[in-house]
Amino acid sequence: MKQTKKWTKWTGVLLTSALALSLAACGGGGGQTAAGGGDKASTYPEKPIVVTAPSGAGGGLDKTARSLAKVMAETKLVDKTITVENKPGGGQAVGLADFVSQDKKNNYKLLLPSTPIIINNLKKEGNSPHSYNDMTPLAQLTKDYGAIVVAADSPYKDLKSLMDAIKADPTKVTVAGGSAPGSLDHLTFLMPAVKAGIDPKTIKYISYDGGGEAIAALLGGNADVLATDVSGSGEYMKSGKVRILGVSSPERLKGMFKDIPTYRESGYDTELINWRGVFGPKEMSPEAVKFWEEKLKAMTETPEWKKELETNGWDDGYKNGADFKSYLAEQEKMFKEILTLLNMAK
Repeated sequence: MKQTKKWTKWTGVLLTSALALSLAACGGGGGQTAAGGGDKASTYPEKPIVVTAPSGAGGGLDKTARSLAKVMAETKLVDKTITVENKPGGGQAVGLADFVSQDKKNNYKLLLPSTPIIINNLKKEGNSPHSYNDMTPLAQLTKDYGAIVVAADSPYKDLKSLMDAIKADPTKVTVAGGSAPGSLDHLTFLMPAVKAGIDPKTIKYISYDGGGEAIAALLGGNADVLATDVSGSGEYMKSGKVRILGVSSPERLKGMFKDIPTYRESGYDTELINWRGVFGPKEMSPEAVKFWEEKLKAMTETPEWKKELETNGWDDGYKNGADFKSYLAEQEKMFKEILTLLNMAK
């Protein structure tokens, strides 16, 4: 009788231990798989994150990625290290191609590109086979706008007088830009020109290797007009070297740009936004997507991020993942229409 009681006691202990181990294994399994796309979100992230800027160091994309990393650390919204890597080339095409082909399921890699990834995918020449549809949009962060700029002593005082001059004789007006034909700077000028009734193929556009060379051409008298971005032209306007005839924003900008009319105010019903946003890989796990959408939204509401916007002259352009994806589809349609007019669409 004593022997039976002894075995019964030990059997109960063994069963209890086995049950505890089984439950622990179930919980541990979720923690192990979460980083790669399992069903337990609380353990992500478990290691450092890399943000790829598909541009060289010091440019707008690089600065935006580094500001993101800085603010996430300062606010402790993300407790893992975030590093930035640069992959320049091909107007963002090189960094995009690497990200899409090598990091399809990597929850620890993000890409921070801008508008040219849409244009490059639509163009016939210099085409990129990849688009935003090959990634997971997480958030739009900032927005910049196009600007049509002339030298301070230019005879063109507003957009209408410039467009009228091109209509009269397109050969007499040279437009400079810091990107290839059919790319962002070119489209910055073409969009109001098309609305003005000008055949886009008649416009004399000269592409330079970056905005710095393009503005040097304008100031040196080798171009009559510069198509560029607002943030890159502000310092030259402030110093009195240039005059900005119009901006591509939906409404007037603030601060030093408050007196510059938009394309629409000048009579050309169009706008162009150069966004910068964050994407995850195509097959990013739902847990990681949820994490980044929440953290990026929270980041854009912090004083630290707002200070970065002000310091860098960026406009707050926050959109959540779903709204961002819808906007990308609208922008893609718009760019396709104008590239088709130029016979540059693939």
